[in-house]
Amino acid sequence: MSFFCLLWIPLFYFLRRTIVGGGSSSGSVWALLLGSITAILQFLLGNLVSPGGFGFSRWFFGFIDIVSLPVIIPFLVCFLMLFLRGFSGEADPANFALLWLIPVGALRALEWSSGSDPILLVMVPLLWTAIAAGIPYFINLMTNSYNPFISAVSILSMIVLPVMAALTYWAFFSQYMLLGFLFFLITQIPLALTFIIRN
Repeated sequence: MSFFCLLWIPLFYFLRRTIVGGGSSSGSVWALLLGSITAILQFLLGNLVSPGGFGFSRWFFGFIDIVSLPVIIPFLVCFLMLFLRGFSGEADPANFALLWLIPVGALRALEWSSGSDPILLVMVPLLWTAIAAGIPYFINLMTNSYNPFISAVSILSMIVLPVMAALTYWAFFSQYMLLGFLFFLITQIPLALTFIIRN
């Protein structure tokens, strides 16, 4: 399971580039560098939020420290660099986030390997890729559509996806397996759409 956490993100990155496209740019170097710095800082400083028990505090811990925020941060950095024209060429936000997550996943694999928890070592990397591929899909859907309903649904989906990913972590941790699998399948829908329906 540790090898899955270590290798899933880079394998998915190359799979996505093969199927969907999105060439490398100067953003690739920035993503790997900043992702490495973030991973090391998080490893040294520990969690930002106390895990708590099984209620809201556990979901919030999952959102901030485990599942959602680690993927949202590279998106924010990518869009900031695009705004400041920090890339020499075009940048693919999904590829940027995935490259950022490669060192994060490597250090997390080392950190979580002692517990051999399948939720952390298998489920969390799958949720990372769902968010990393899903949010850019909805951004492209919104920017390429002149339909206000599609734009509103896309914005709502971008908000719901990381929330649902953290709910998936919370449900599996709390042993609500049926809910966990339901939430997990919902989070994977945008990921599947990125391969089936191209914007």
